[in-house]
Amino acid sequence: MILFFVLAGVLLSSLLVLFRDYLKEYLSAFFFIVPIAVFTYFSTYLHIKEPLTGIIRWQEGLGVHFEWRIDGLSLLFLLLISGIGTLVFAYSHYYLKGHPEKFRFYGFLSLFMTAMLGLVVSDNLVMMFMFWELTSISSFFLIGFHYEEKASRDAALRALTITGMGGVALLLAAILISTVTGSFSFSALLVNKEVLLNSKAGQNAFWLILIAAFTKSAQFPFHFWLPGAMKAPTPVSTYLHSATMVKAGVFLLLRFYPVYAHYTYWQPVLMVVGGITMVYSAVQALFFRDMKSILAYTTLSALGILVFLTGIGGEQGISAAIVFITVHALYKATLFLVTGIVDHETHTRDITRLNGLIRSMPGIGTAALIAALSHGGVPLTFGFIGKEFLYEAAFGISSRSYMPILSAFFAGCLLFVAGFWVGVKPFFGTENSHMDQKFHVSRWMSLPVYILATLTVIFGVYPGLMKGLLEGVLLTNGFEVEHVPLSVWHGFTPVFFLSLATLIVGVSAYYFTKPGEIYRNSIESLSYSSVSIYDKIQKFIKFLSQLYTNVLQNGYLRLYVLTIMIFLMLLVGYSLFRGVHIYIDFRKISEVTFYEATIVFLLIISTLFILLAKSRLAAVAAMGVLGISISLMFVFYSAPDLAMTQFSIDTLTVILFVLVLYKLPKYINASSVAIKVRDVIVSAMFGVMITMLALEVLNEPVNRETTEYYVQNSYVLAKGKNVVNVILVDFRGADTMVEITVLTIAALGVFGLMKLRLKDNEKTWE
Repeated sequence: MILFFVLAGVLLSSLLVLFRDYLKEYLSAFFFIVPIAVFTYFSTYLHIKEPLTGIIRWQEGLGVHFEWRIDGLSLLFLLLISGIGTLVFAYSHYYLKGHPEKFRFYGFLSLFMTAMLGLVVSDNLVMMFMFWELTSISSFFLIGFHYEEKASRDAALRALTITGMGGVALLLAAILISTVTGSFSFSALLVNKEVLLNSKAGQNAFWLILIAAFTKSAQFPFHFWLPGAMKAPTPVSTYLHSATMVKAGVFLLLRFYPVYAHYTYWQPVLMVVGGITMVYSAVQALFFRDMKSILAYTTLSALGILVFLTGIGGEQGISAAIVFITVHALYKATLFLVTGIVDHETHTRDITRLNGLIRSMPGIGTAALIAALSHGGVPLTFGFIGKEFLYEAAFGISSRSYMPILSAFFAGCLLFVAGFWVGVKPFFGTENSHMDQKFHVSRWMSLPVYILATLTVIFGVYPGLMKGLLEGVLLTNGFEVEHVPLSVWHGFTPVFFLSLATLIVGVSAYYFTKPGEIYRNSIESLSYSSVSIYDKIQKFIKFLSQLYTNVLQNGYLRLYVLTIMIFLMLLVGYSLFRGVHIYIDFRKISEVTFYEATIVFLLIISTLFILLAKSRLAAVAAMGVLGISISLMFVFYSAPDLAMTQFSIDTLTVILFVLVLYKLPKYINASSVAIKVRDVIVSAMFGVMITMLALEVLNEPVNRETTEYYVQNSYVLAKGKNVVNVILVDFRGADTMVEITVLTIAALGVFGLMKLRLKDNEKTWE
C-alpha cells in the first residue's frame, strides 16, 4: 500500500502522457485529489512511536530493493510534500488557465512529487539515490518549463548540473558505505555506524554526503543555481523552495545525523557552511526589487539556518531544525503564492511599483501580512516559535564562541526586512496606480493562501500541536524525550530579549532602507563569484567540446573508426608491451579441413575484392560474402545461434547499404595515396594486435566454473533451456535492461529529430 501511494504521482503523470490530447482543461481541477489522498494516507501514521520498515525485494545479487522506512523524520517530510503539494496542485489549475502546456506541467509536477516521496521513505541507499536523481531530472523540466526562453533553459541546465554532481557524490557515498557494512540498507547502517566511523571508506563517504547535501540545498558555494530557478512558474517555485527539493539536502543531513553526529568534522563544517550561507544570502536579499528574487535569497538564508542548526546538533539543534522546517514551509509557501497572485493580476513583481494593494485584494493582503510577520518572527505566529528555537540553540554553544548567536541575530534582522518588503510593502501605502482597480482573485488561487496563513497563526498560538512530530524525530535520533518546550511564552529570558531586539532593529531597518540593485550588479560582476566561476568553467567545457567535435567528430565515418582503432591499439598495446607470453602448441591444433580452407580462401578473396572494388554496390556484395563466410565458420564450430545472429545481421546490413547507396554515384572517388598508406598501416597493426590477443588467450588456463554454473542452473533457476537466452534476460538481466534503455533513449532522440520542423528564419537553441 505504501508503494502505491508513493508512486501515485507516476501513475497520474503516465495517464497525462497517454491521454493529454483527449483531456479537457477543467479536469485539472481534480488533480489535487492525488496529493490530498497521499496526505490523508500518511496522516494515519501520526501515532507511530517506533520506526516502521518494510521491503519489496528486487535485485538480490546487487542488494538493491525497495526498502522503506517511516519514522518521525520521514513522516514530517511526507506530510509537508503532500500537504503543500495539494495546495500547489489546486493553485496551478487557475494560475495556468488556458496554457497550452498545462497537462505537461502537471505531469512533471506529479513526477516530482513521487520523487520526493520516494526519497524520504527510502531505507536503501541506492533507492534513495535513484529518487534523488529523479528529483533533479523532474525539476529540470519544471524550471525549464518556458523552454522557448533562453534564460529558462540556462537556469534549468545550471540546476541540473549542480544537483546532478551531488547525485554522483551520493552514489559514491552509498558504494563506499556498502563496502564497510556489506549492505545498502540504512537500518543496517545504524547498527554498524561505529565500524563505519572508524573506516577510511566511511570517512570519505562523509565528505561525499556533504557535497550531495550542499549542492541540493544550495549551500555556499553551490548556492547560485537556486536564484536562477526562479525562471520557473510561481507554483513550481512554491513547491521546490518551500517544502521539497531544496530541503532534500537538509533531509539527507538529518537522516545521517545519528551516524555522523559525533564525527570530528560534523559540527564545524556544517556550522561554518550554514552560517556563511545564512548571512550572505540574507544580505543579498536586500539588493533586489523583484519579489521572487527576494524570496529566493531568503530561502537560501533559511536553508543556511537549517544546515547551521543541524551542525549544532543535540536535542536543541535538531528540535530547532525540525520546527524551522515547518515554519519556513508555511510562511514561504504563502509568500510565493501571494507573489504569483500579484504578478498574475498586476503583471509586475517590482516592489518599488507596488503599493496599496490591500484595498484591491484585502484577503490576500491580510494573508501576506501574516506570512511577513511569521517571516520576521513576530509573536503569535509560528515564525516566532521558530526564531526562539534558533536563538536558544545558538545560545547553547555561546560558551565557546559568540559568533553563532551574533550571526543568527544579524541574519534574523535582515530576514525581517526582506519579509516585510514582500509581504507588507506591496499592500500598504497610498501612492499606487493599481489602488483604485478592483481585482478578482480566483478561489483556486486565494484558498491555498488562506489555508497556509491560517495554519501559521494556529501553530503560532498552539505550537503544542506539533509536539508529536517533534518527539518522533527526536526519538529517531536517539534522544530521550522528557519535555519538549513547545509553548508561546518561555519567560523573560535572554532569548526573549534577543527576539525583541530583532523586532526593533528589523522595523527600524525596514523604514530606513530602500530596495536597490546597485550593489547586486557590483557583486555579480566580481570575477571570483560562484556564478562567474561556473560560467567560465561552462565556457571552457564548451570550447573543449567544440574543439573535440571539429577534430574527431567531423562527419567522416572512416575517421571515427580510425580513432577507435588507434585508441584500442594504444590501450591494449600498452598492456601487451608490459608482458606478453605467446606460445603455440601445434600438437593441440587440429588439422585444417577442406571446408575450413575454402572458407578462409573466401574470406581473403572477399577482403581483397572490397579493397580493390570501384563500385559501391560490388563492395557491399563482397561484404555480404564476407559475413556469410564467418557465419559458416560458426556452424563448423558448433555455434548455430551465433551463426544465425551473424547471418541475420549481415543480411540486414547488406539490404540497408543497398537501399542507402542506391541513389549515390556508381563509382567510388579514390582516396589519396597518403590516406591509403595510412589506412594500410593502421589496419595491419590492428590485425597484428588481434592476433596477439588471440594467441595470448590460447595460453590462458581454461576455467569452466562459470560455464558449468549457467548450464546447471539455467533451467533450475530461470526455467529456460536456451542457456544464452537465459544469461541475457535473467542472469544478466540488469545489463540487458540498461542496453534497452540506452537504445530507447537514442530512438526517442532520433524520433524527436525526425519530427522537428524549423522555419527558415528560426534559429536553433544555443
